[in-house]
Amino acid sequence: MTENEEIKIDHLGDWKRTHDCGSLTVNDEGKESVLMGWVNSRRDLGNLIFIDLRDRDGITQIVFDPQVDGESHERAHALRNEWVIAVKGTVSPRLKGQENFSMPTGSIELKVTGLKILNRTETPPFQVDGAVDASETLRLKYRYLELRRPQVFSVFLKRHRISACIREFLNGKGFMEVETPFLTKSTPEGARDYLVPSRVNRGLFYALPQSPQLFKQLLMIGGFERYYQIVRCFRDEDLRADRQPEFTQVDLEMAFVNEDGVMEVFEEMMGKLFREIMDRAIPSPIKRMEFQEAMDRFGTDRPDMRFGMELIDLTDIALRSDFRVFKDVIEDGGVVKAITVKSGGAAFSRKNLDELSALAVEAGASGLAWIKVNEDGWQSSLKKFFKDEDKNGLNEKSGAGPGDLILIVAHKRRVANESLGMLRLEVARRMELIPVGAYEFVWITKFPLLEYDETEKRLQAVHHPFTAPVEEDIPLLDEQPEKVRARAYDLVLNGTEIGGGSIRIHVPAVQERMLSILGISPEQAQVKFGFLLEALKYGAPPHGGMALGFDRLVAIMAGVNSIREVIAFPKTTSATCLLTDAPSRVDETQLKELGLRTDS
Repeated sequence: MTENEEIKIDHLGDWKRTHDCGSLTVNDEGKESVLMGWVNSRRDLGNLIFIDLRDRDGITQIVFDPQVDGESHERAHALRNEWVIAVKGTVSPRLKGQENFSMPTGSIELKVTGLKILNRTETPPFQVDGAVDASETLRLKYRYLELRRPQVFSVFLKRHRISACIREFLNGKGFMEVETPFLTKSTPEGARDYLVPSRVNRGLFYALPQSPQLFKQLLMIGGFERYYQIVRCFRDEDLRADRQPEFTQVDLEMAFVNEDGVMEVFEEMMGKLFREIMDRAIPSPIKRMEFQEAMDRFGTDRPDMRFGMELIDLTDIALRSDFRVFKDVIEDGGVVKAITVKSGGAAFSRKNLDELSALAVEAGASGLAWIKVNEDGWQSSLKKFFKDEDKNGLNEKSGAGPGDLILIVAHKRRVANESLGMLRLEVARRMELIPVGAYEFVWITKFPLLEYDETEKRLQAVHHPFTAPVEEDIPLLDEQPEKVRARAYDLVLNGTEIGGGSIRIHVPAVQERMLSILGISPEQAQVKFGFLLEALKYGAPPHGGMALGFDRLVAIMAGVNSIREVIAFPKTTSATCLLTDAPSRVDETQLKELGLRTDS
């Protein structure tokens, strides 16, 4: 068949696929089989034509031999990569020495007795088989081609298995899966809402839910007691590399529980997931750490527990020094804190230390001091400001010995913690201190309930306005609200927050008091949350719950770097879909029906 000859496209007719391309073995020798899939690669040797046929389950080598079927062999000369075909044939063992033991089907081949060409393809914009050799922009534009890659498909197969495992677990624990509305009321929950104009009620808008928070509380008031949903959520926020405007949560709520009750369910679920999907056991119970302890020890409320290098408070020793910068910070209520980098003295040149200093300043610090501990003493601009006994005391407190590096920040406690927490991660990455394949969970509990917003000059809820305060802290609400702790908890895995939740306010008077502290008047509260405030008056049980970031969890379990890789059709950091060209303009007629017009 010549290059210019018409290629006949066949219909399946009565052909039915008997096997997938990943299941035939030597145990199937002599069987008649019908396979269907895409041409992954081809070797045309003239007399024999070898095709690697691929479907979602694997690859099988098929052989066109003119002595077996001359017509199929003749047509097979035209086949090219990514064409869609169906073949009939007999399973035969490969010749000795030609086996490929790295693949399940590598000991057999299919000798073709019939061929149907189901579709051709234009030349793909990038190679589907083999190494990734295209930009992310091109791969997202032709995402359906990238989804054909076995390594990409395997991620989505794992995602499916994870969701199925979660459903099986929660169903077995008495949870009911209940769907909540996508078209709902706009309520302030942190990020901006995506708004949807109503054609029937012109001038009015729905909002896409940032989470099912209010509805799952209503389900508890409605007596459902145990609810869950694997649900899409939407947030119109400025995107970072690991955020998407639409994402998936495993959302659940429980009545008649405290923090322990919710956390125990998630711990058991994580144990089942890692046991069945990863063949790994995780410690039970999972470690718990209060928010302030996490900040003081690791500089973040998402501590990566896979390595040490904890923050050390050197304020007492620094106060005895003659270094004016340290003393001024301490006298102003600040602290002097450090991390010790074992064997870091030789690993970090002056240029490297300048880079770390610049990163610390970006994180809010005024600068970075450093000490290299050598056999003969300190190598540092600080050494003239410390007495010998204080140098020894600082070495001992920081656990530093010869060859080690001490990195020091002096600032307000929060800035010192956060900047050193960032440096801790950066140093660990540069020195490859983070063990590959390790999984370390930790619960972070008792977050601050409220924080002061300098821009809006008012208190805001750290989580959301429905989070219950720690009972012993309730007396502080009026006089010292920023000291009140929340009955909130986050589950952190390998330095990533994969889920968070809280015990909710279920007493109407406490909820109204909370909204008042946030500067929300009774009239505003009725407009924004009136339906929930009304429902709380009708016998709301104590309740709490949690939402698990499903995309992030899958990404960690699949060993990929971004949640985009575990979302079938993701958007870019500018919230655009390169595949469909969304968002896009719509017809003026549609806008008129909605009573809308655009400025451009």
